[in-house]
Amino acid sequence: MTGSASEDFPAMLAALVPNLRAFGRSLTGSSEHADDLVQETLVKAWQNRERFEDGSNLKAWLFTILRNTFLSERRKRKWERQDVDGDGAAMLVSRGEQLGHMDLLDFGSAFSDLPEEQKEALLLVGAEGFSYEEAALMCGCAVGTMKSRVSRARTRLADVLGYETGNYELAETFSGEAVRAS
Repeated sequence: MTGSASEDFPAMLAALVPNLRAFGRSLTGSSEHADDLVQETLVKAWQNRERFEDGSNLKAWLFTILRNTFLSERRKRKWERQDVDGDGAAMLVSRGEQLGHMDLLDFGSAFSDLPEEQKEALLLVGAEGFSYEEAALMCGCAVGTMKSRVSRARTRLADVLGYETGNYELAETFSGEAVRAS
């Protein structure tokens, strides 16, 4: 990095923390774990800031670091089952009576049952607003594969939640806000 970009790097990182937290939370299901993941991402980005090329997509670069860090951690802890945040116990608690809350819980449950590749694709394209091309680059797959993963994820969610496929409201339902909230 050269010139003003290197001076703006800390501010550019700070501006993307909310996006990183949302993506981290979506991957981990835990705000504490997401915060740890974001912190690790920022440390790695800072340590490797000279590798970042001016004019390239910082958000995509950080999301790739976060995703790779998450996948590395998951491989290390493949056989562990922790319920530190009480997520498993929370499933045993009676749920609220508000319909919107119930819909969100249903969505979260259906979303968590998606295969990892579909979940990741829907998060990157639907929740974070990356183009199919950017998401494909981050995941190391073809654009057509990314489009297929997003399509299959939306179709599967529609089936599980009882929506008609091809329904315009379905696209709105599975847009960024619903995915970020899960």
